[in-house]
Amino acid sequence: MNYTFSDSISSVKPSAIREILKLVAANPSIISLSTGSPSSEAIPVEEIHAISEKIFRERAIESLQYSVTEGYAQLRETTKKRLREAFGIDTDANDVIITTGGQQGLFMTPQVLVNPGDTVIVESPSFVSGIIAMKANGAHVVGIEMDEEGIRLDLLEEALRTEKKVKLLYLIPTFQNPRGSTMSLQRRRDVYELCKKNNIIILEDNPYGELRFRGEDVPTIKSMDDAGIVVYNGSYSKVLSAGMRIGFICAPQPIIQKLIIAKQGGDCHTNIFFQMVCDEFFRNCDVPAHMEKIRAIYRDKCDFMLECLDKYVDKRVTWTHPDGGLFLWCSLPEGYDSLDFAKMAADKGVAFVPGCSFMVNDSDPCPAFRLNYSTPSKENIERGVKILAEAIDEYLK
Repeated sequence: MNYTFSDSISSVKPSAIREILKLVAANPSIISLSTGSPSSEAIPVEEIHAISEKIFRERAIESLQYSVTEGYAQLRETTKKRLREAFGIDTDANDVIITTGGQQGLFMTPQVLVNPGDTVIVESPSFVSGIIAMKANGAHVVGIEMDEEGIRLDLLEEALRTEKKVKLLYLIPTFQNPRGSTMSLQRRRDVYELCKKNNIIILEDNPYGELRFRGEDVPTIKSMDDAGIVVYNGSYSKVLSAGMRIGFICAPQPIIQKLIIAKQGGDCHTNIFFQMVCDEFFRNCDVPAHMEKIRAIYRDKCDFMLECLDKYVDKRVTWTHPDGGLFLWCSLPEGYDSLDFAKMAADKGVAFVPGCSFMVNDSDPCPAFRLNYSTPSKENIERGVKILAEAIDEYLK
């Protein structure tokens, strides 16, 4: 049988991160500095165990039956309360839908707002699965270079003038994946006003916003939204449990209504049992203590990886110094390709994600690569960086 696939999916390559996960699973001896999983120490296992027992004891049938597409009503209210109090988001002017992880929000938003051939603008580099979600919905994806303050405003203005049918701007302003950097407050304001002027919807992806372990919080773009142009995509994966697959979207009611229809054609509703677990945790557990614990874990691991890089790695290589999140971004000298280097490093026993994976055109050479510090132990961070340093010495020769 010769199979014919849709144009939108035929042009999309699988996620490099998922492929690296398979490589590491097949060869446990490889030290992975590649994935974006939360630290095992950051998952509140005992609390989740106790909450699960309580739910099965008191509301077993409700937790095992079908539920409504919009999401568990109490979790939606809990989420709205957290958005108001922690992020300054006006939930009176917006509604919330619970999604199956943050990734579903990234897929459904272009599904309801973008027609095949419409243009979606993204940061360059950007989250690989975000790019996949846009392309899989038939979008023409355009990457815009970043500077130290975020997406470059001059290049964004030019793209809005020259690209056809621009419908959506996809951003990760806080602890950006893969760079680990944070967009400045002024740049957020300028980008918002530019999109407001040009009637462009902003998809603000913020899975890492509560993982700040240094410096002051920067207001979300959604908190500035007086025109209803920001779709805010959030997740409980990085602050509670990634395997639960609980995310959410906060957006104006007309957009939420279309997202409900899209979700009904996908999975009907997100796992109701884990929605109930998530709600119980954020209503009844010591959330501030939990947040302080996980921030301390990531601060310690990030600082340790930076120390190891300073100690072992050739000074011709540079890297970012994040104030939160899970990643840092390393750059080889110009003229080198991190994809070739990634293959060499994997043969030596360490895995990371080459920078080309985060580009709209992933066949273009890229000297940068992403490292993750949340998942490996400190022992494996040091071992992995040592192997990385040896591979760099060999590769730069």
